[in-house]
Amino acid sequence: MSENAYEKGRLNLPFVGFCTFGKNRTCEDWDNIKADVAFMGAPFDCGTQWRSGARMGPRSIREASTLFSFGHGGAYSYEDDVMYLEGVDIVDIGDADMVHTNTEKSHANIEYGVRKMLDAGVLPVVVGGDHSVNAPCIRAFEGRGPLHIIQIDAHLDFVDERHGVRFGHGNPIRRASEQDFVTGMTQLGIRNVSSSNRADHKAAEAVGSTILSVRDVRRLGAEGVLALIPKGVNYYITIDIDGFDPSIAPGTGTPSHGGFQYYEVMEILQGVALSGDVVGIDLCEVAPDYDQTGSTSILAAQVLMNLIGYVFHGRALRK
Repeated sequence: MSENAYEKGRLNLPFVGFCTFGKNRTCEDWDNIKADVAFMGAPFDCGTQWRSGARMGPRSIREASTLFSFGHGGAYSYEDDVMYLEGVDIVDIGDADMVHTNTEKSHANIEYGVRKMLDAGVLPVVVGGDHSVNAPCIRAFEGRGPLHIIQIDAHLDFVDERHGVRFGHGNPIRRASEQDFVTGMTQLGIRNVSSSNRADHKAAEAVGSTILSVRDVRRLGAEGVLALIPKGVNYYITIDIDGFDPSIAPGTGTPSHGGFQYYEVMEILQGVALSGDVVGIDLCEVAPDYDQTGSTSILAAQVLMNLIGYVFHGRALRK
């Protein structure tokens, strides 16, 4: 078992030092990424239909993640009796460059960053930004499929086109469904008012999507939900923070009451990570200025840290 770093070196409390994801090292040379996991910010929120502010999400999640960087040799789970993240090398490669008002260029820069991470053989973890950033993340997997998408979200995000808009935060899962390497989707938490209408829901069902509301998930339980997800495939996980209830995640532009609590999501994600290989992750829509407590950003950082731990534990068990 790894030693605790703070026993020999600095205590390195969360509020000192450089603010990277988990206080991990940086890598500015995208042609020389050497790690197991690479974290990249995608601070784009020009795709929102209502309240902006998610461009500040990557920075706030980085800051929140310093809480989980005390120099332990991993993250011990008493419930699972597992030392998660032990020996997992995480690097922060900074942010994709954003060009204000230019969606195409900003999205292309995000896609470029994800391709560089995939070329390096690392697990890409992308933090938005609004949920439109999922579209370039998925495009980057061209030639690397097949993928099954797991979506945690209050909204279906399956609008095709509205007033000429095809790459806003209401469109990404429709755009993903058009990629021939995306072979299925499981969309969890869908509820309440959304930009997607009945025709969009029917279109998602027609391409084979499994759509479950929060109440559906609660009726089925984690094991029942996992039974509906294909096993032994490559998963891409996309998390919109508004999939969680605003009581624990108020810091988002489009909060939707009746959402998930923490363990409801994490038990499913843990099961997914044990069922197949998670090859990509994005987490979007954290808009910290709507949450002065900072708890939404802490939730996002905690979800990502635990999910990365589950992914590599699952990989080790399958070896």
